[in-house]
Amino acid sequence: MDEQEAISKLKQGDIAGLEVLVDLHYVRAARAAYLVLQERSSAEDVVQSAFLRVFERAEQFDPHRPFGPWFMRIIVNDAVKVARRQQRDLSLDAKADGDGEQSLFQILQSHAAGPEEVAEKTEVRQAIWDALGALSPENRSAVVLHYFLGFQQAEIAERTGAPVGTVKRRLHDARRRLRVLLAGVRS
Repeated sequence: MDEQEAISKLKQGDIAGLEVLVDLHYVRAARAAYLVLQERSSAEDVVQSAFLRVFERAEQFDPHRPFGPWFMRIIVNDAVKVARRQQRDLSLDAKADGDGEQSLFQILQSHAAGPEEVAEKTEVRQAIWDALGALSPENRSAVVLHYFLGFQQAEIAERTGAPVGTVKRRLHDARRRLRVLLAGVRS
């Protein structure tokens, strides 16, 4: 069953269509949410909630438009909302890594690398992870959409509902901040 058939089944109330959409889009959606939120359990919650909403509101989807970009907009917008809420709720002493989750390094690590390369990659990846965490949720989502998911500025504007100028500004501010935060990091 392809994406269009899955959407047709959803519109008829058949949950089998949702299974196809989950198979096609879960990994990318979870990665995007995780990059914005920097916490696996929250990212999974965002993705699961989004898929439930897709099932509940399938009749609202325009079948003449591609599902993936529409769904990714939902994911990123929801992740930004959760990140804002978490930002308000976290104390200054809280450490996001304290719940035993795998680090970005552990997720992305190549098993073929030697010890020196692994150590250097660990340092670089951790620095990038920390720098992303220092960005505002809006700037972080712009970086994730542009650099990790490959969306152009106009596509980001369309998906987030922000003007293109705002997207350009968010990317500019994020790059400038990341340059400062990553100034001493070797690549």
